[in-house]
Amino acid sequence: MRSVRARAAIGATLVVAVALVAAGLAVLAVLRTNLIDQADLQAEVAAREVAGQLALDTRYEDLDLDDEEDHPVQVTDEEGRVVFVSKGLQAVSGTRSPGVSPVPSASVGATPSPGDDDDDDDDGGGANARPARGEVSSDDPDFSDGTATVGGKRADYRFAAVEATTPAGLTLTVHAGAPLAAEQEAVNTVRGAMLTGLPVLLAVVAGVTWLVTRRALRPVEGIRREMAAITASEDLARRVPEPDSRDEIAALARTTNETLTVLEASVDRQRRFVTDASHELRSPIASLRTQLEVAEAHPELLDLPGAVADTVRLQALAADLLLLARLDAGEKPGAARLEAGALVREEVSQRTGDRIPVTVEVAEDASYEVNGSRGQLARVVGNLLDNAQRHAEGLVAVSVAADGSGVRVEVRDDGAGVPEDERERIFERFVRLDDARSRDDGGAGLGLAIARDVAARHGGTLTVHRASEGGAAFWLWLPRAV
Repeated sequence: MRSVRARAAIGATLVVAVALVAAGLAVLAVLRTNLIDQADLQAEVAAREVAGQLALDTRYEDLDLDDEEDHPVQVTDEEGRVVFVSKGLQAVSGTRSPGVSPVPSASVGATPSPGDDDDDDDDGGGANARPARGEVSSDDPDFSDGTATVGGKRADYRFAAVEATTPAGLTLTVHAGAPLAAEQEAVNTVRGAMLTGLPVLLAVVAGVTWLVTRRALRPVEGIRREMAAITASEDLARRVPEPDSRDEIAALARTTNETLTVLEASVDRQRRFVTDASHELRSPIASLRTQLEVAEAHPELLDLPGAVADTVRLQALAADLLLLARLDAGEKPGAARLEAGALVREEVSQRTGDRIPVTVEVAEDASYEVNGSRGQLARVVGNLLDNAQRHAEGLVAVSVAADGSGVRVEVRDDGAGVPEDERERIFERFVRLDDARSRDDGGAGLGLAIARDVAARHGGTLTVHRASEGGAAFWLWLPRAV
């Protein structure tokens, strides 16, 4: 039951079994109803034929009974006494007259037969005399199930009861039966065929479902084996096989391979991150250790400003690494409502020691509201200004303007700019186009990577273009606050 194939086969078999049983019961019910209706019709026809003869004042011994063995007849009077039975009828049950219990056995009673009236000779009879006529009830006959013993053989019958009134005013009830043997045989035959064929059909359904499910799930087993092999080997470069079909399993394989691709890229990026972080930390730590060892042996040679600079560099690098770790962990930015122009002016006013004064271009009467974390967005603006200060010749400018449904913060300089083929690579972690100058200036190649990650977390973008002054222009686009 733990196998999908087994559950599918059992489920399909149960559904088909329930459907077949329900359909079989319905077929048997319809068949039985139709056969009983036919028996009712035969019994009614036989009963009305006898009732018609009695209405014509036919004597009991002169009644013309067709096929008495298949259609036994019993006639009762108004008091429920049996006055006539067909030839060979020895016992009957299931026939009843109004208010009278069933008669367990049939025998001719003492009631006079129609046509036995002593006054018949005075009725003006003769060759031209018209026969006296009674009537047959036009109401629907009463039907009942019962048994009859004819010629020593007991069988089930369907009885129809029809009332007839003789010319003398005597009301008689004619019970005529139709055998149910054919109905029972037909129903038993159909039932037997169903009981015999049902297990075979269910076995076929279970087998076909098992085979079809097994074939359909074969690619899934291939995917499972390959995933187990990838887990065991830790080789994320491997991929699961993709079937040629365009069904859900093929979609699962494609999605699995896409997930493996993303996972491989993430792991590679994490490994590079750890390697680069170790490399970046090793240099200032080694420098600081060297200075401290020299100071221990020769206190007069202590380079205190250099030690402080290395410590500050370590502190900044540790802060950058911590922020990247929080961003990689999916830290959500705050939902505070900020005014981008005011944020830029505040960040520029707090900067000290810039090599080139920063020009701010923000309209005083305009409002550029965005949602996000003040600290993280201020960090983005600061990183972009730091990058511009390292590469500018004599101009660093920052502007804020509306851009479609958002706000664009632009930081530009008049430096050498960024080559077009490097405009995406500079946002990778620990990437520095001018490695020697970046190291001298204390850059670790994390500022732009942090800026883009923060922009993405705020639903925005960060791209680099060529400034009108010839240098680099970084565009930070953020959606407007709603």
